[in-house]
This record gives sequence, C-alpha cells and structure tokens, in this order.
Amino acid sequence: MCRTIAELDDRLTACRACPRLVAWREQVARDKRAAFRDENYWGKPVPGLGPDDARVLVVGLAPAAHGGNRTGRMFTGDRAGDVLIAAMYAEGMSNQPTSVRPGDGLRLIDTRVTAPVHCAPPDNKPTPDERDNCRHWLVTELGLLAPTLRSIVVLGGWGWQALLPALAESGWAVPKPKPRFGHGVRYELVGSRPDRAPVQLFGCYHPSQQNTFTGRLTPAMLEQVLGAARDAGGGGRAGARR
Repeated sequence: MCRTIAELDDRLTACRACPRLVAWREQVARDKRAAFRDENYWGKPVPGLGPDDARVLVVGLAPAAHGGNRTGRMFTGDRAGDVLIAAMYAEGMSNQPTSVRPGDGLRLIDTRVTAPVHCAPPDNKPTPDERDNCRHWLVTELGLLAPTLRSIVVLGGWGWQALLPALAESGWAVPKPKPRFGHGVRYELVGSRPDRAPVQLFGCYHPSQQNTFTGRLTPAMLEQVLGAARDAGGGGRAGARR
C-alpha cells in the first residue's frame, strides 16, 4: 500500500504487469521516431503529474508513444499535451502554456493529471485486461487525493468508462444506470464512506489530433470545461491568462 503520491509515482514506474505494453513501450524507446533519434526515451510507465493536494484531477487515456513514453511526463511532448496545457494555463491551472520536457519549469496549480493506463499502448488502444491490470494504481491515486479532491475532468469516453469502476472502488457511489459520457456533461458523485466528500464529474472530448484538427474539440470548448471544474473544485484563477 502506497502512503503518499510520491511513493505511488515511484513504485508505478517499475511496473511490468502487462507483457504486450512492456514490449511495445520498450520497442518504441529503442526504435524512436526520426525527429527524436538523438533523445533518450523514458520507455517505462508514466506517473501522474501535479501536486498531491490537488482539488481537480484530469484523467486521460494513456501516454503517447512519442510523448509521455519519450519524455517520462504525462501530456508532455506531443500535440495533445500542447492543447491541454495551453488550455489549463488559460484557466489558471498551470504556470505556463507549454509542456515540453521535465525540467522546463511547468507547475500545475491545484490540479493533477493522470490516466487509467500508464504505459503507451499500440495504436493508442489498451485492451480491457490491460485497463483492469492498471486500475489499482488509479484506485490508490484517488484514495490519496481524496482529502482535497473535489472535481474530475475525464478526457474521452474510454477514460470515462475506465474511471467509473475505479471511483466505486475508491469510495464514491456510482449511480445505476451509470452516468453517460458526453462533452460538457456534469454529475455529482457522493461518497459511499464518511471520509469521501462529493466530487463533480465532468466529461470532455479528448484533445487528440483527430478531435482538434477536425474542430470537434476547440480550445474554447476545452477551456470551458476546465474552468467549470476549477470553479467546482474551489481553485483560484491566479495566473490565468486570456
């Protein structure tokens, strides 16, 4: 049992529970993309990013092969990360609008970013077994964040379906029928145990290239959901830029 977020992040990076994901992440780290051929790839599970007393949690899908799997930091070094961090900066949830590499000065404000699967999957598609193998990390993370956590933004329907059972295991009551994913939807989940405060659950399209290049998700749409989650979480707007 991990007692702190720092311990969780450290233990997570040594996980080798899913043979297909281990083989893929390490193959990508060896073969590399031509544009990054001179870089040393991380090639391991990617931990969450952000403070251990976050009021807002942003949940994605999994690290990108040449983003998080390369840099070792969630939503860093790829197009989806560029869009997400810029929107977070606009809403006062980060101190700068870019996330390029560890050590670039990025600091998240009252917000943590994580994923249901911590290894880069082939074709960005984890299997159900891989999702389930990785769930205990998310359950632990939710439990450690519980004292301060007040709102959650889920990026995409896949992450939404992966998060709901983790929330139930972590001490929140997930109603039946289960809340349905949609962009801009909002639900309140109450605690199923006395030490769990209610959380506001928000749905948002994932900032993938497919969604942002086609206009299905615009920066304004993403900022609107993030801002609503920030307000629901009680976070401030210090440092926000418009």
